[in-house]
Formats: sequence, structure tokens, C-alpha cells
Amino acid sequence: MDISLLSSIFLTSLAGMVLLMIFAKRVGLIDIPNERSVHKKPIPRGAGVAFVMAIVITLFLFDLGHLKTYYYIYAAIGLVFVAGVWDDLQNISPKVKFIFIFFSSLILYLNDVAIFSLGTYLGYEIILPGWLVFPFTFFAIAGYTNALNLMDGLDGLAASISIVILVTFLAIGLVHGDAFIILLSSCFIVTLLAFLLFNWNPAKVFMGDSGSLSLGMVISILGIQSTQYITPISILFIVALPVLDTFIVMIRRMQRHISPFHADKNHMHHFLFNVKGDIRYTVIILAMMQMIFSIIGYQVSQASDFLSLILFILLFSIYLNLFDQRLKRRH
Repeated sequence: MDISLLSSIFLTSLAGMVLLMIFAKRVGLIDIPNERSVHKKPIPRGAGVAFVMAIVITLFLFDLGHLKTYYYIYAAIGLVFVAGVWDDLQNISPKVKFIFIFFSSLILYLNDVAIFSLGTYLGYEIILPGWLVFPFTFFAIAGYTNALNLMDGLDGLAASISIVILVTFLAIGLVHGDAFIILLSSCFIVTLLAFLLFNWNPAKVFMGDSGSLSLGMVISILGIQSTQYITPISILFIVALPVLDTFIVMIRRMQRHISPFHADKNHMHHFLFNVKGDIRYTVIILAMMQMIFSIIGYQVSQASDFLSLILFILLFSIYLNLFDQRLKRRH
């Protein structure tokens, strides 16, 4: 890792965040509270513009060779980033976001960044047929990008969870000597640490979709790249919390006979916040939960996919019943 490069990203991100907060109102990057918001006053949003651009600008100035080598990776991230910035400015529809994610996934697929195998179960490897590789890859990327976006509901939450996940991928990159995984994960860890200085409760700025969508894409790419070294199910553990949260919320909505895509306040962070009424406590607990899952994922990274899948299903069942907003009403 190049310490001077990472230091430059950190400082550039800090400067970008300050500039964003100064000019946010002029360009319309202001988050107005609604019925699902925890904050009560307008707050600048779109900090993803600052912390993503900090990485791009610094790499362009100090490591242009890396950008040229992995141009397709950064083109895919950039496309989703554009969709996020557009949404922060004008609130575009989910369909438009999915179109951007579709083409980002296509860029990756055409450069062999895709999911080709689901792992080995009882001695048999499940290899996806060629016609299914792109649809499955798109489904996985779109699903995770949306899942992380939904986790961005409390000050510091999405950034904290992302840092835990990125540190795990950094460890995998270091163990296996993968320069790309090391650089991409460390760059985003550093820029998110700068962002957290402004986003920790009480937040002075929100990351917005420009940040959450970009992070979702970055983590998806790191997950796909890491399947060269570890099992697919271990990736599921490493990125677990947003996945679990989304599935649990969608199941609860369907149980109430409403659309699984209907917005509500039944996410994990809403549940924990209602119990304690403390944003920092909620964020720390959820970050620790993600840390446990990431450690498990790292530990089972070479274990049987079959046993790991059973463990994940058991943990999912526990979380499904623990984070049930209806328990109090039933009692």
C-alpha cells in the first residue's frame, strides 16, 4: 500500500467534503426531512461526490497506470456514480437506476468480471451455464447495490458497515497478494474514514445515492474478484448485513400482503433505534454484527460451501425472528 497515495486521498476527501457543504444549497444537494427521516432539519447530501472523486482525482494524478489497466472497473463504478449524482440532484426513479446498473454490469461481464460458479456442494461444483452468467451477475450486483443503499438510514451506518466489509476484502487481498483488491479496498476505506468525520452523529452531511450506489458497486466488484481465492458462500458472510436486512424487510412486507419494494421503517436500524433511541449505539451494534459475519466469512473462506450455506441459513432464520417489528404488538 502506498501511504502517500492514501494520505492524499484522505486529505482530498476532507477538502471535497468541506466544499460540498459550502456549495450544497446552491446546487440543490440538500436532504429535506420526511416521515421516514431521523433528522429534523435540512442537511447537505451527495457527499459521495466528494469521496468518490477524491479517489479518482488522486489516482489520475499519482497512479494513472492503474486507472488505464482497470479502466473497465472504473467505467462501471463511474456509470453507477453518475446515476447516484443524478438521483441526489433530481430524485430519479428506481427503474432508471437499474438501467445504469445494468450497463455497468454489462461492462464488467464483457471484461470477465462476473459470477461463473456458485461453489462446490457435496463434491459437485455448480457452474452457471453461459446464458445465465450475465443475468445472475446483474441480479447479484443490482441486489447488493440496492441493499447497501437501503442501509443508509442513520448517521454513519452505511459508511461504518462498508468499512468493516472493505477491511475484510483488504485482508483477503493482502493474504493472496492481489494488488487490485488491496488498492481498491484501501482507497475506499481511507476516503470513508474522512467522510465519517462529517457523517458521525450528529451528521453534518449525508453520502446520498452518489455514495451508497458507488459503494455497493465497489463491494460487489471486490466480492466477485475475491471468488478467485475464497468460496462464494464465504463472500455472502462477508457482505451479510445489507443482504440479510433487505431479505428480512421484503419477507415482512410480503407477509403483510404489500409490495416487497414498498418503503417503510422496518429495517434493522429502525428496530434497534426504536429499542434504545440512540443513533450511535445502533450504528456501533450493527457494525459489530457485520464484523462478526465478516470474521465468520474469513474463517470459512476455504471450508465446505454446503456447511457454510447451512450456517448462513440458520443465522438468517435467527435474524428473521429477532428483528420482527410485530413481536411487541403480539405480546
